[in-house]
Amino acid sequence: MSSSPDPALVSPSGSLRARGLGLPVPGRTGLHNAITDVAGVTVGMTTLTDPANPALHTGVTAILPRPRQDLLAPVWGGAFAMNGNGEMTGTHWLHEAGWFTGPITITNSLSLGRAHHGTIRWMIREFGPRLDRHGLWLLPVAAETYDGWLNDIYAQSVTEDHVLAAIDAATAGPVAEGSVGGGTGMIAYEYKGGTGTASRVVTLKGKDYTVGVLVQANHGLRPWLTVCGKPVGKALPGKAVWTQEKGSIIAIVTTDAPLLPIQLQRLARRAAIGIGRGGTPSGNNSGDIFLAFSTANSPGPLPEPPELSLTAVGNDLLDPMFMAVVEAVDEAVLNAMLAATPCLGRKGRFVEALDGAYLASLFS
Repeated sequence: MSSSPDPALVSPSGSLRARGLGLPVPGRTGLHNAITDVAGVTVGMTTLTDPANPALHTGVTAILPRPRQDLLAPVWGGAFAMNGNGEMTGTHWLHEAGWFTGPITITNSLSLGRAHHGTIRWMIREFGPRLDRHGLWLLPVAAETYDGWLNDIYAQSVTEDHVLAAIDAATAGPVAEGSVGGGTGMIAYEYKGGTGTASRVVTLKGKDYTVGVLVQANHGLRPWLTVCGKPVGKALPGKAVWTQEKGSIIAIVTTDAPLLPIQLQRLARRAAIGIGRGGTPSGNNSGDIFLAFSTANSPGPLPEPPELSLTAVGNDLLDPMFMAVVEAVDEAVLNAMLAATPCLGRKGRFVEALDGAYLASLFS
């Protein structure tokens, strides 16, 4: 009787992930090496492609920070923009109050409004009577990267129903990677990019905590690419796509460790070091925006109670958490590229996929 492949090593599509290829990736992962290793966090996707229409390569990714029935309970978090040529809604209030509510959605740049509106529609569907009874407002987190090289972004193919479908599809366990969800039409280091995920288990004072990451990778130039500390970009085959970076990366970081909003903002900043390990300097045309949240310290559903009580890990213990974010973001980008498939897009544009076997041979 054959056993199921280890999800930490093999993507749901069957492609080998960075660890499955034997690349010297550091750190101890959770069971699925995914953002969903943080208990209660789920991920859903809507992928829009059509073999008869090479100009359609887009979609939506939804991350639910809590079980769906608890999504009216604030989630403590922090955000950081390494380079602001992009958008992530809801962060002004996050900076102000330290929390947000509802699902996080990620899509393409010109569908951001539909992701935002679709998320509100989902929240009204799920919590309408309570929202109305208490006069509650909604400021959902929706983020984007640009897929217009391969996808006809001006067609605005993503609808609110696609957003609802992604949220409704959210599940725990292994997370699809590569050319799926909001990452369907994305490009990373001039190879096909997209959705990637990874996790780390961190022990602080004898207690294990999990850090999970999901990225929508759409950034970098091939000559910059560095893998596990080795500059491999110039040694990799393939046709150049462009001479100047024309993309972005969104990184969502989560943990079950109890942290204050300012500590979560510090975690979000470390995602910048994670993408830097891959070689990008965070170029002028790149929207590199990161959010970190904790599933701990739930205050219960809105409206906010008159008193809040939070526990938090001491600052002197945070270094392993910082390293976990750096390592997981770096690995998640690799996993996105390794799971992605070659893509023929609009105007006959073709983007190759990174050859994992060839990459691994550079380390043998």
